[in-house]
Amino acid sequence: MAKRTQTKPVEFHFYRFLLRFHQEKRKDIYASYPAITKKFLRFNDPTNAGSYLRKPQFEALEIYVFLKEFFDNAQLSDIFQDWFDRTGKFEGRTVGGADRTGQVQIFDILEQDQETDKATAKAIFQQMAAYKQSYPNYIFALTMGLGKTVLMATCIFYEFLLANKFPLDKKYCHNALVFAPDKTVLTSLREIESFDKSRVVPAEYMNWLDTHLKFHFLDESGDALNVLDGTAYNIIISNTQKIILKRQAKAKKAADLLFADAKKTYNIKELNKDFEDLYDFENLDSEAELLTNQRFEKLRRLRNLGIYVDEAHHVFGTKLEQDFDPTKQTSLRATINALAKLLADKGEQVVACYNFTGTPYVGSRLLPEVVYSYGLKEAIDNKYLKQVKLDAYENVRDQTKAFLQSAIAGFYEQFGNKRYEGMLPKMAIFCTTVDELKTEIRPLVEEILASMNVQTSKVLENTEKSTNDEIREFNLLDTPASEKQFVLLVNKGKEGWNCRSLFSVAMHREPKSKVFVLQATMRCLRAIGDVQETARVYLSKECETILRAELDQNFKLTLEDLTTAGDNDSDQIEVRVVPPPVKIKIQRVQKLYKMVEKKTERPLLKLSETQTDQYRITVTERSLADLTKKIGPERDLTSIKEKRTFSELSLVAEISRYLNLSPIRIAKLLRDSEEGTTAILEAVNEFNELLYDWVIPHLFNELYELKSFESKEEQEIELVKIPKDGFYRVKAKPDKVANYQAADYKPYESKSFHLSNYCFDSVPEFDFFKELLRDGRIDKVWFTGMLTHGQSDFCIPYIDPESHALRTYYPDFLVQLMDKSYVMFEVKADYQIDDQVVQAKKKWANEMATASGMKYEMIPATLAKNGWLPQGRQPDKQLIL
Repeated sequence: MAKRTQTKPVEFHFYRFLLRFHQEKRKDIYASYPAITKKFLRFNDPTNAGSYLRKPQFEALEIYVFLKEFFDNAQLSDIFQDWFDRTGKFEGRTVGGADRTGQVQIFDILEQDQETDKATAKAIFQQMAAYKQSYPNYIFALTMGLGKTVLMATCIFYEFLLANKFPLDKKYCHNALVFAPDKTVLTSLREIESFDKSRVVPAEYMNWLDTHLKFHFLDESGDALNVLDGTAYNIIISNTQKIILKRQAKAKKAADLLFADAKKTYNIKELNKDFEDLYDFENLDSEAELLTNQRFEKLRRLRNLGIYVDEAHHVFGTKLEQDFDPTKQTSLRATINALAKLLADKGEQVVACYNFTGTPYVGSRLLPEVVYSYGLKEAIDNKYLKQVKLDAYENVRDQTKAFLQSAIAGFYEQFGNKRYEGMLPKMAIFCTTVDELKTEIRPLVEEILASMNVQTSKVLENTEKSTNDEIREFNLLDTPASEKQFVLLVNKGKEGWNCRSLFSVAMHREPKSKVFVLQATMRCLRAIGDVQETARVYLSKECETILRAELDQNFKLTLEDLTTAGDNDSDQIEVRVVPPPVKIKIQRVQKLYKMVEKKTERPLLKLSETQTDQYRITVTERSLADLTKKIGPERDLTSIKEKRTFSELSLVAEISRYLNLSPIRIAKLLRDSEEGTTAILEAVNEFNELLYDWVIPHLFNELYELKSFESKEEQEIELVKIPKDGFYRVKAKPDKVANYQAADYKPYESKSFHLSNYCFDSVPEFDFFKELLRDGRIDKVWFTGMLTHGQSDFCIPYIDPESHALRTYYPDFLVQLMDKSYVMFEVKADYQIDDQVVQAKKKWANEMATASGMKYEMIPATLAKNGWLPQGRQPDKQLIL
């Protein structure tokens, strides 16, 4: 284990370069992955309609897989060294870097001066190497509300699928241990067990996963870990205190020895000097012991263990920095290290430790082993969280009623009894003690509500002394059934509380913990609905000052950054259906494929029909002066190929597995072939490729015939469903909104606008729409690419080419020509047109268009400003009428 090097810390955002390299080389990187990995990633890609993961979650998953598949779980310091030297996997990489906004990170580039760069790189490497453990240790920093628990579950499911596919590959976890910091977060981790796996796991793997997954949830201090030794696919969820390795404080007395339980102890010598810094061994007797427990002992008997630390910044608190310093480690890190050491002694291993936290910073320090980060501001800017507006009150420390009256009135005026996804909005009011809640806060809240003619039954308290009924009500808060709106909390609900219908937080007394203010404030930021909402935070001036400091330390943000995040010059636009609703008739095509067995008595396999030259390895010597000229004879080196040797039984089993036929029947077909079983077996053992390229496909074609049946059904659909609330809400920049009553568009009111506002995502789409309006060949034009979350039946089902999952695609425009025929248009960035998924959408759109008597055209973004051009024609303004 490396000793810490006393050098001045260098803040280097290496994770940005990892992401940039992955984005640049994504196609080549994906090509190196196993087929199951590619299918798993394609299934979760947010560019596919219907995928569940958000973009930050998917990017983190890609980096997780990238480190495992591409780098074989290498230490981050070694990856950095190769990156800087442009060696190994990074050979030929480009210079420089940029963040997600495209801004070049000058400090990060390390390309200015060769000698300075080398010195800086050396310091960064030493910094990383000093903090590394005996196992790979990675930190994923995703701000609160982005779904770290779901991401963690997805990573574990991925691990188990790959471990089953490649059981001898040591880089995959066969078991997972999930650590939570305390009981509150431990409860939230039940989502790993209750989560609908089909949202992130392709359908063909669901049965296996459901059958083999085993959950062990340790939520009581006395719970034993009932996991069978040596088994796989166990997910053990526990808080740190239930597995922690502790130092035995004193020698055992005779009575202790007599009534002792089965706890195991480790002598210092047994763990050797690797852990001397962890327990201050220098000041201990050489016979001092470390005390473990039954759960720790069970973990030692599991193979290929992956460790997942949730809410790492809370697990270690202000000592997180120390945790990554091998000379000042906490008891949790010591437990993980001891577990890794004892597993290694048995020939097993901790595959890696994956830490999930809300920030890459501790104090002013950037943690060196961060491999992915997605910050608070960009999460709000990109609408993954609510926006936030903050009211800071001065001189209210002793004016509790005035503070509460203003905050509650402001909350109720803005949100009242509105419902979001069927749920009432909630307000959390944090109290310092239970006594304060009971004797001061609750009476005042009820008095204020009564004066506003609001039912006091809407109040709920949640403390360590809550009754079972109160706990049940608290757990139901984020459901339509809950009628509670004002939640009074004492040291609860600040973490591990996923309440999306929480819209407001109020706190006026300064808490003992500074980070508590940040944790509490962020509780109300989780997104809800299709439109970005705005949360309201009410703080005293003292709490506001604390929040400023915590934002700077944890996110490098100012309070102004937080409260202006997400603005982006976007407005919330109400989109209403313009009567009468537009209805069109389309043909829905259903295809059925039936496999019909053929009747045949002749031999089905003839080796004489096969060609094997393409499977041979040959080499010839050639002249450099004339590479087409052979100098010597051609040599056959086919014998050096790696190949599997089949027996008659294993050959029959392999064919039977693919064709799903009885092995007895397969054996008979081989015997009845023209050359017989022995000849086929010899040929397959010489060239394994024959089995999969010829024998199995040939048998299938001889045994079966595929008959296709197609039915067409004409349906009348509405371009937009009537919204329940009378309108849909869409966020858009004002300069990309077309309103049907605006002066520019009033002349085209009868030609377009089935909706009151068209909100465009891109300039090319907007330009194309304007040109379509002016095109004399067109009678009607409707923008259909705006509402893509089930608000329209005008959609095209298609098969994703990688995951083979059924997805839904919404074309950008539908136009009706003067001859009453229809054309669908899609505006696509030039670089995306040849993408496999885009081409799949085009293929299925063309099929539906043809069946419905329509046409479908894809317009490159660079040509969109020229309007609709005939196929093959160059832009010519005279064509646009």
